[in-house]
Amino acid sequence: MSTPPLASGPHGPDALRPLLDAVLGALTTGAAARGGPLPAGGPDTVAAHVTDALGDVLPEHGDPDALRALTHALAAGAADPADPLCAAHLHCPPLAVATAADLAVSALNPSLDSWDQAPAASALEARVTGALAARLGLADAVVTTGGTEANQLALLLAREAHGAHVRLVCSAAAHHSLPRAAWLLGLPDPVVLPAPAGTLDPAALDAALTELTGPLLVAATAGTTDAGLIDPLPEIAARCAAHHVRLHIDAAYGGCLALSDRHRALLTGLDAAQTVALDLHKLGWQPVATGFLAVADADELDALHQRADYLNAGDDTEAGLPDLLGRSTRTTRRPDVLKAAVTLRTLGRSGLADLIDRVLTLAQDLADRVEAHPRLELYDRPTLATVLFRPAHASDDAVAAVRRTLLHEGRAVLGRAHADGRLWLKATLLNPHTGPDDLAHLLKLAEGHTPA
Repeated sequence: MSTPPLASGPHGPDALRPLLDAVLGALTTGAAARGGPLPAGGPDTVAAHVTDALGDVLPEHGDPDALRALTHALAAGAADPADPLCAAHLHCPPLAVATAADLAVSALNPSLDSWDQAPAASALEARVTGALAARLGLADAVVTTGGTEANQLALLLAREAHGAHVRLVCSAAAHHSLPRAAWLLGLPDPVVLPAPAGTLDPAALDAALTELTGPLLVAATAGTTDAGLIDPLPEIAARCAAHHVRLHIDAAYGGCLALSDRHRALLTGLDAAQTVALDLHKLGWQPVATGFLAVADADELDALHQRADYLNAGDDTEAGLPDLLGRSTRTTRRPDVLKAAVTLRTLGRSGLADLIDRVLTLAQDLADRVEAHPRLELYDRPTLATVLFRPAHASDDAVAAVRRTLLHEGRAVLGRAHADGRLWLKATLLNPHTGPDDLAHLLKLAEGHTPA
């Protein structure tokens, strides 16, 4: 058996071309076989199809058709975020240009734990993170795998700055990764404030900060997972300043509004935070994973510094080789910054702002349609691209059944959220190609599958 070709090197591109043709062909046939936003039949049916396509996981002899067959199976069994009826989660359809850039990263396989494994990538990352941090009004940023890692890093930096007894204060609507990070880091149990309106109440926060003692970290949210709401950031920042308390803002969902002149005012107060989490694989249309943690004080990142002689020997650092171990808690990590850099340069700020403005307008359009529909009920006007609605007068069990039926039949992917003591269907509109007919079809499906 001949030695398999490599993806990089002088012959890498020639080796990749026929393989890419196979992948692209399988993506096409798989999507046709699926025929909708996700496969019909539910988990057992999908698992059976995958098992058939996979066969023996580790056969004695290889199958040259495995790439095509398994890619076809993956595509046929995918929940395709590019389908307008796939609107459950903060799961964006990635831009083609960003996906193509990601291929280059996979082929070259740089690792950002030392300069000699990623010379150009390390320089690119430094430029892009600095520019994004400046756009948010902060000093520097590091790349993360998303909001969860960014929130964990934010709590880690708070612990290093204020001690192991720093206590998280957040609302019940905050992302689950925040209290989880407190647990992972061995911090005291968080103080979770009720959020009956879906956001952190400044008056309740002020009362809690008045009573609590010891170092505290307040976490606010710019884009809640359930309803896409933004906490009153200026008021929260003012309360934190008055009590001399550190502020972190989880802007994984809403942070990209900083690119939009039309919607940037929604983030007023963001620059008062010591740390901010940001995702570009939500309202930035990047392949997973593309996250960041921005910091107001770049010196705080020194807490991440590690010394490993084979990666950042002191004399190498003194000789001018960049020390990259202090840019993450991970060691091996791919340069996810390339796809972001390519996107930012290709579309420009105005191009990305147009996509953001477009999907936020879609959400308003869907809300208008729900309000005008006699058999549907709207939770509230959307802030970002998330719309909560439900069949009027339906029980929570009936609402849950609508969602599961649509999933099982492969007709639509809607999320679910509890708000105002009831269960709601959730549509998160991150596809800028979605049109009015798609919105009408989505509502027709939701209404038509409601039990009488």
